[in-house]
Amino acid sequence: MRALADEGTQRSYRKGAIILSEGDSGDTLFILLSGSVRTYGTDADDREVTYGTIVAPNYFGEMSLDGGVRSASIEALEPCVCSVVTAHRVREHIARSPDLAFELITKIIARVRSATSTVRNLALLDAYGRLAATLEELAEPPDSQGHRPVPARTTHADLAQRIGTSREMVSRLVRDLEKGGYISVDKRSMTLVKKLPAKW
Repeated sequence: MRALADEGTQRSYRKGAIILSEGDSGDTLFILLSGSVRTYGTDADDREVTYGTIVAPNYFGEMSLDGGVRSASIEALEPCVCSVVTAHRVREHIARSPDLAFELITKIIARVRSATSTVRNLALLDAYGRLAATLEELAEPPDSQGHRPVPARTTHADLAQRIGTSREMVSRLVRDLEKGGYISVDKRSMTLVKKLPAKW
């Protein structure tokens, strides 16, 4: 990926910039050199659902290398630098370095699995179940005390967009979990203190 990035055009994006829009046509791969982005979708009423976060070094936009439309929108969560590589350059690079094809296939499989899990959770779990699954996914490995911090930039609004519910519902559930001793919350962070219950 580093070698491929050298063949692209470097672009910088400010925080909040929409790098890609769902439904647009495109045949370029974006290699994220620094920063982080949010992938999300919207409906006809402009309601959003967040699919996930991508942190450098990584890439996105591979789903449109076939010339199809973009399957998601991408927003810069902080200032970002990307190398934008055309599909033609990607194909040339794969011809010289077939390992890149396996890297792309592996990443696509992982993202399809994540999308499948998201759809399953939205269809089969209630708001609490989706919140618990998302917190378990986001939380870092346990420390010596078994505590698992959630990334500091994760807000109640972010969680609501991820699980398809309101910010108020997330706030109520988080308060309940805090009262139950399952999580601890301060002004800037949230920590899973013990395993979250299967149902609430």
